[in-house]
Amino acid sequence: MAYGDHPRPDPEALLRRIQVEEREARHGRLKIFLGYAPRVGKTFRMLDEGRRRGERGQDVVVGAIQAKMDPELEPILRSLEIVPAGRVLTAQRIYDVIDVAALLRRRPQVCLVDELAYDNPPGSRHAYRWQDVEELLEQGITVVTAINLQHIAEQQQAIEGITGKRAAQTVPEQFIRRAEEIVLVDAAPENLRQRETQSAATDPRRLSALRELAMLLAADVVESQLHRYLATHGIEMLPGSQERILVCVTPRSNAPAMLRTARRVADRFHCDLLALYVRQPHLSREDESVVERHLEQARALGAQVHTIDAKDSVPAILEFARGAGVTQLYLGHSMPGRWQEWLRRSPLDRIMRDAQCLDIHIFPHAPAT
Repeated sequence: MAYGDHPRPDPEALLRRIQVEEREARHGRLKIFLGYAPRVGKTFRMLDEGRRRGERGQDVVVGAIQAKMDPELEPILRSLEIVPAGRVLTAQRIYDVIDVAALLRRRPQVCLVDELAYDNPPGSRHAYRWQDVEELLEQGITVVTAINLQHIAEQQQAIEGITGKRAAQTVPEQFIRRAEEIVLVDAAPENLRQRETQSAATDPRRLSALRELAMLLAADVVESQLHRYLATHGIEMLPGSQERILVCVTPRSNAPAMLRTARRVADRFHCDLLALYVRQPHLSREDESVVERHLEQARALGAQVHTIDAKDSVPAILEFARGAGVTQLYLGHSMPGRWQEWLRRSPLDRIMRDAQCLDIHIFPHAPAT
């Protein structure tokens, strides 16, 4: 076959590929275990990763570990070499600081770093622990680390909306996005509640919301990695998607949260976002204003907004969804009292029973103000 029968290589794509390969050869790789709440097991996963790498012959050390260690982690930790962290005492607190200089002298292949969202004391080599990790990566050391969603800076507003709290120490999302691999450490909210039954943060609705937020972030990072890979190798990503997302709006629905989440998912899948309001008779002026605000927000987020009249909203929603080719349906609900009994006779139950191939995402109604 003659050379002319093959597509001529793209010089710019080839140059990008060479530059990336050279950079990767010099830099260490970053792997992050992401938890959606405390005690999901991210530190265990990080240490177990180190143990397994060591068994495969890699040179692994621990550069930072949490001060209070669960007993179940101690056997794994004893199997690993630890480069002791430095301890700095100030008038305000005690700091455990990664000994970057010692790690650079030791030059392991892999360094495990727990508690990524950690501030260093004034006068340190770097202001933040994630910056310590950056230096290790730049010096060719691979870093495996762990962080909770609550400690990512750009997620603070969403986290506060769910838990009512903000983290004092954070890591910029840009740093998270540079990871070559991100692993969502998942645990069912029911299992997590059994571990921390006294914590208000273990409310099942809060945990489910945090879990979904973490899943979206992890998926978004993976999507960004895919785009970088395709761009680096000169591969054009085909547009279009079979997904279509429909958000159902009512006066009581937590439409802001539903629409923000749906917009992120739509951006990730490069698909259409629709919003639907089935008119309800005899609404108060206040409720009408709430609905209009919800629909305006939907328009602002680029959703196709539809309003329909129907005596029974359930078949109307399903008929609209099927006619529009919807694959994901976002619904609001409230669960007062004995929610199992309520669910069995609710409109939501009817939709779930008759939705067939639709994926349904359920959001609790916003608390009354």
